[in-house]
Amino acid sequence: MTTVDDQATGQLTDEEIFSAHEAGKLAIAPTASLADPRALSIAYTPGVAKVSLAIAADPSLAARYTWTHRLVAVVSDGTAVLGLGDIGPRASLPVMEGKSALFKTFGGLDSIPLVLDTTDVDEIVETLVRLRPSFGAVNLEDVAAPRCFELEARLIEALDCPVMHDDQHGTAIIVLAALRGAAAALKREFAPLKVVISGAGAAGVACAKILHAAGVADVAVLDSRGIISKGRDGLNPVKAELAEITNPRGLTGALDEALKGADVFIGLSSSKVGLEQIQLMAADSIVFALSNPDPEIHPELAAQHAAVVATGRSDFPNQINNVLAFPGVFRGALDCGARRITENMKLAAAEAIFQVAAEDLSVDAIVPSALDPRVPLEVAAAVAEAARRDGVA
Repeated sequence: MTTVDDQATGQLTDEEIFSAHEAGKLAIAPTASLADPRALSIAYTPGVAKVSLAIAADPSLAARYTWTHRLVAVVSDGTAVLGLGDIGPRASLPVMEGKSALFKTFGGLDSIPLVLDTTDVDEIVETLVRLRPSFGAVNLEDVAAPRCFELEARLIEALDCPVMHDDQHGTAIIVLAALRGAAAALKREFAPLKVVISGAGAAGVACAKILHAAGVADVAVLDSRGIISKGRDGLNPVKAELAEITNPRGLTGALDEALKGADVFIGLSSSKVGLEQIQLMAADSIVFALSNPDPEIHPELAAQHAAVVATGRSDFPNQINNVLAFPGVFRGALDCGARRITENMKLAAAEAIFQVAAEDLSVDAIVPSALDPRVPLEVAAAVAEAARRDGVA
């Protein structure tokens, strides 16, 4: 199937970029008719008073008579925006508007960007707790590590609705799906793969955890000081926890040591990797160079050794794009009234993406197109079913 992202996009110009963002990328449109006085009386006063009184008597009716049960709050403090870093809440808003546009386009969900002028976890939690009557789920976006881990955990406990940090779990879901696809395309077993993850930020930690949950036992994660291992000095609590479930061979040292004989490299940092390092990997290796806009290694260079290469970009094969995951995850969670998003729901989302890809699988098509309309529907159905099995629906 040919889609827009299969076609050459050409060089983007400043004029077309800025003109597309003029006055923002979102608008609110009414779903009720306001065409005549009677319609106005139904949608607003006096008719709306009956609905408000009904909800006051039975708060659960808000899910039926307001948009909150289908509304996602896209929340950021602007501290880790794309590859731009800590640029603040106002500068992050175009990204959050874009995220909301993706929710609507691919998940059929309304969403509201909320950028907060604070980095204090207590203040963010209190703000969202007080705003809880206004939304049905929270998508955390572009919050810097390690604070993002505490913030997500605190919000999950404080709110009775789905909460997910997409930079962590959206990335992890699609990486797992892509790795399943790559292994299947190469006719290799999945669980025995030796995986190296470069980067121990939000995405790196989440990817390591979901691969572990999916049965991949041999995962080594590197931060700026090298391979994370038990007993290494200076590990924060997140990395210490990671050390308990990764690096079963007790590797130490830098990237070269980790890559010797490895089957998979997953790049989730800005560190560059040379061909000579990729050549340390096993035959039929898999390279996911996911830094954007500049991959850790150019895909054409990596392909001189690796059998499968993926990036985060749309101008090379095998784009690893979170839009394959988060719209369907939130759609499924809200469809079934889930109170939270569980590990099994994430695993189910990855499996659904892989199953769509399996219909046309090849080394240059290990995941579906980012614009494949089947993906959010399949992901939503799988996530809702997993929520029911886990008893959170």
